[in-house]
Amino acid sequence: MNSSNPGTGLRDTTEVLHRISERLTERFAGVFATETVERYVFESYTALARTAKITTYLPATTEHFATERLTALAKSKGASVSDAPEVLFVCVQNAGRSQMAAALLTMESKGRIRVRSAGSMPAAELDSTVVAVMGEMGLNLSGEYPKPLTDDVVRASDVVITMGCGDSCPIYPGKRYEDWDLTDPSGEPTERVRAIRDDIHERVKVLSASLLSQEQSPA
Repeated sequence: MNSSNPGTGLRDTTEVLHRISERLTERFAGVFATETVERYVFESYTALARTAKITTYLPATTEHFATERLTALAKSKGASVSDAPEVLFVCVQNAGRSQMAAALLTMESKGRIRVRSAGSMPAAELDSTVVAVMGEMGLNLSGEYPKPLTDDVVRASDVVITMGCGDSCPIYPGKRYEDWDLTDPSGEPTERVRAIRDDIHERVKVLSASLLSQEQSPA
């Protein structure tokens, strides 16, 4: 979407975002009006563009991020119903701890828990050592990207796990909040990042077992 003429580049970007909006309007037909979908798409693009290192992937990440936000909004408004527990992991950059936790919980729960992650001040890309040590477990994070923390995903979550992001996460009644005291893997040697990964894995196993046992308990 780069162009030597800034005006042309802006028009190209707008056209791409409108096409994304059209696809998502169709996907969320009967749930959200076109104007709502467009607003979320353009807001999502703007938020991701602030930190994106490689703009080539912005359309794809924008569509994915907007979809996640609209799905969360539908859940919080009662427009969609799901029995699956929803967990949000939040750290500062969404480039290490929260990404590892999200991938590990998805693996442990075999997809029976809806998992999201976000950052209070997202980085431009995932930490390369984090990607490498997760790859050792067969978990490919190459398609993931840091996402900003938004109110809609917090509202949709049943459990919010924070990791050193202070008071940036809004508090809503009826949700389970935990703060995991974990070392930031940024700049740490590989062995240390592996230790952080394994610590997160053990915590995730407990969390997954807890949530799935509640899901299976008779009303």
